[in-house]
Amino acid sequence: MLNKINISSREQRLIIYAVLTVVTFAVFWQVNQFDFINFDDNVYVTQNSHIQSGLTAEGVRWAFSTKYFGLWNPLVWLSFMFDYQLYGLNAGGYHLTNLILHIMSALLLFWLFNRMTGAIWRSAFVAALFALHPLHVESVAWISERKDVLSAFFWMLTLCLYVYYTEKPVIIRYLLVLFSFVCALMSKPMVVTLPVIMIILDYWPLERFQSKKGKLILWQLKEKIPFFILSAALVIITLHSPQNTALRTLYNIFGQPKEFPLFSRIANALVSYVTYLEKTFWPHDMAIFYPFPSQIPVWQVIGASLMILIITTAIIVMIKRLPYLFVGWMWYAITIAPVIGIIQISAYAMADHYHYLPSVGIVVMLAWGIPSLIKSEEIRKKILFPAGMIFLGIMAFLTWQQCGYWKNSITLFSHALQVTRDNYLAHNNLGLALFAEGKSMEAIDHYNEAIRITPDCAGFYSNRGLAYAKLGQYKRAIDDYNKAICITPDYADAYNNRGIAYYKLGHYQRAIEDFNETIRLKPDDALAYNNRGNIYINQGNKKLGCPDAQKACELGICNVLEMAKGKGLCH
Repeated sequence: MLNKINISSREQRLIIYAVLTVVTFAVFWQVNQFDFINFDDNVYVTQNSHIQSGLTAEGVRWAFSTKYFGLWNPLVWLSFMFDYQLYGLNAGGYHLTNLILHIMSALLLFWLFNRMTGAIWRSAFVAALFALHPLHVESVAWISERKDVLSAFFWMLTLCLYVYYTEKPVIIRYLLVLFSFVCALMSKPMVVTLPVIMIILDYWPLERFQSKKGKLILWQLKEKIPFFILSAALVIITLHSPQNTALRTLYNIFGQPKEFPLFSRIANALVSYVTYLEKTFWPHDMAIFYPFPSQIPVWQVIGASLMILIITTAIIVMIKRLPYLFVGWMWYAITIAPVIGIIQISAYAMADHYHYLPSVGIVVMLAWGIPSLIKSEEIRKKILFPAGMIFLGIMAFLTWQQCGYWKNSITLFSHALQVTRDNYLAHNNLGLALFAEGKSMEAIDHYNEAIRITPDCAGFYSNRGLAYAKLGQYKRAIDDYNKAICITPDYADAYNNRGIAYYKLGHYQRAIEDFNETIRLKPDDALAYNNRGNIYINQGNKKLGCPDAQKACELGICNVLEMAKGKGLCH
């Protein structure tokens, strides 16, 4: 070990900071060459006009007033606007920002536990496994998961500032903690559990409970109430959204029932708690999307429940002798609770990125629990240090390997199909990626599979219709658009696409009717105005065609207006 060759604690810490930074950069660096993917990256960046306007006063107002899928995270939008100022639509720059935030979180995590415990190498292990765990690839390599790495950075910063405050409880330090927590809340709602984690850390390793025995509850209430109020406010903001809109979006994208039964959600939550634990130690079959199971075997639910009960009971029994096990387990169980799925927030059964912050608790249990099993200091040094390095080396290799699957949408969703079953979203998005490359027949094969698995998703039929239209099979395309509209009658894009197919077949009046319906449902649809204007102008109807062409141009599509001006039809 380094202290045997007379390296001071300060120098050891500097070496750990440097090695942690370099190794994490090396393992993740390939993401710098990766592309955007066709799942949420379009909403967050590539097709978002607000992001592509850069950092402006209007952009800031929009960031603080908008929500996507019920999530209010204005700092995420602002960070993407900042990235756009720097990188435009170069995906590598966005990946690099994610990676930098991930590394900074790992460094803060090391500082946090080293400051609280004085245990340099155990703290280094916690930070290193957080930085290099394969399940965390999704949070770093997926541009849309900026909310994960950004909220984690402010989570770690808040706890570091909190420790700084506990060392000298003055108002300015307290306000810094509060400000950092607000930033975390504005990055991702999942961090609402942070005040509870502060209380747990007060128990161990800060050991503040011992000095406040007579007024424990009053002291905690006084100190933590502002944080709980802020958390409650964000919960209200998150839940106060047009549920029908959010659920309709969920339904169109994922093709699942509007709400899974409560019993199924509880069963899945119990199994997921244990599955996350399993994947912590044996990270395998990782995918961007795990479909919610249609049926969960009873034995899995009972087994998971018993395991959770046994672990929790054992930890409570040993709480005084081994407090770090209690703290680690509570960190894991509490931080993952908001996304475990009992309250349905998506169609995921579970997600790798949900493991990002909760994993710290499990690693704390390992870092302090395993050494406590070995009484001899000499044996601990000879066995644990090399074993820990080997374990981290294996994890780093698996992380590097997992990163490779995020190169682009085709590699990502192809891998997801290899490691999951009946993954309708992977089939659909792989179809979208193949279609974008001009491989329409291959795309149709995957849309067929998506529809076979989930026959009630309007989006899958609409996507297949586009592929048929690309092949010139307009009647088959119209059949698919009809099915999509039948499933979701207010599906504006399906009307627009059907209108284009009718236009190609020469059914101009039907096409106009579909464009009318598109505009009624989506008044700012530039393409629909452009398409309708094109028909009117080709029919010689300048009175109706020119206003449509001008409106389309105002909304960003000017080709029909320019064509009409070139012919002297519009001014």
